[in-house]
Amino acid sequence: MLKKHIEKILKLGTIWSVFLLIGSVLLQIFARFFLAQAPSWTEEVSRLCFIFSVAFASPLALKSNYYIHLDVFFNMFSNIWKRRINTLILICVFILFFVLAFASIKFVVMGFTENSPSMGIKMGIAFSSMLILGITMCYFIGLKLIKHLKKPQP
Repeated sequence: MLKKHIEKILKLGTIWSVFLLIGSVLLQIFARFFLAQAPSWTEEVSRLCFIFSVAFASPLALKSNYYIHLDVFFNMFSNIWKRRINTLILICVFILFFVLAFASIKFVVMGFTENSPSMGIKMGIAFSSMLILGITMCYFIGLKLIKHLKKPQP
């Protein structure tokens, strides 16, 4: 149940951030051709929307195995070694995103003391993308690792 809610939030976040990214870029293009001056905040909105689209979409890509695999190298190993390597990779990636999530808490807290240059929003909102990415990646990697370890050995 929790997994479905998290997936739905990530999908909505991805869709909204991509649409806002497209909208801000179209506004930039329109303003550069038809207005005297393009609004300065559109560049910052585009950057934030891109960052958030990556933060929302990456866990979904991990969940669905949409990342690149080096099968040629990997298929040289026996099934036992493939399992060990997969386990090691999942553990290392989990640790990496756990460290990211933990370290990003400090950035989010510090970010609420400063404002963005052109939009005036708190930078903690922008920095929260790292926290979202770290937590959701740890969640889906943890599920994947549990499923991987429950599979019978070859």
